[in-house]
Amino acid sequence: MLHRFGRQARWALALGLMAISGWSIAASSAVTLPAPVADVPAASSAGTQTAIFAGGCFWGVEAVFRHVKGVQSAVSGYAGGAANTADYERVSGGNTGHAESVEVKFDPSQVTYGQLLRVFFSVAHDPTQLNRQGPDVGTQYRSAIFFVNDEQKSVATAYIAQLNQAKVFGRPIVTEVVALPKFYPAEAYHQDYAARNPNQPYIVIHDAPKVANLKQQFPTLYTGK
Repeated sequence: MLHRFGRQARWALALGLMAISGWSIAASSAVTLPAPVADVPAASSAGTQTAIFAGGCFWGVEAVFRHVKGVQSAVSGYAGGAANTADYERVSGGNTGHAESVEVKFDPSQVTYGQLLRVFFSVAHDPTQLNRQGPDVGTQYRSAIFFVNDEQKSVATAYIAQLNQAKVFGRPIVTEVVALPKFYPAEAYHQDYAARNPNQPYIVIHDAPKVANLKQQFPTLYTGK
């Protein structure tokens, strides 16, 4: 589990694991997905809503959503466990119940919840990997959607069924759809990590391609902010 090592050691290990397994930037290519048949209608006026997504290391998921039109903020953190274990070292042990997650605040008049789901499933992570993403292994890297209301639950569940029926991935989606108990922001040094460390090997190999895929797959949603 890469996050149990110091940052320098983790980057070196990540590169070694990728070289051994043949995993590379090409493995981060996006999947073209249909739009959700069921979605929350766009709001008629500006506002703020919240969505919580978990899809592996939060650095890359946060980086993707920070570049989506209508997203007001994307914050890395932890969801699924208790308050007293919501810190990086404990979560990295893989036994707290937490998943590395991203809290997305968005304007529903500019981007719908269904559009965020489409981005999440197509470019932010691979929803067919169970308790891992790329070189990161453990339940803290699981794929999960933490819904904040019944409408989000309904749309997320319907979209997963739609994608599974269409067999767009070739393997079943393993994403959990569960109610959000509470979201806990991660430590300050994790916030906006990809933008502040663009030349860090892990970011270059694993996360920068996700943002590039967002720009390519969703030009009308991409923002260079």
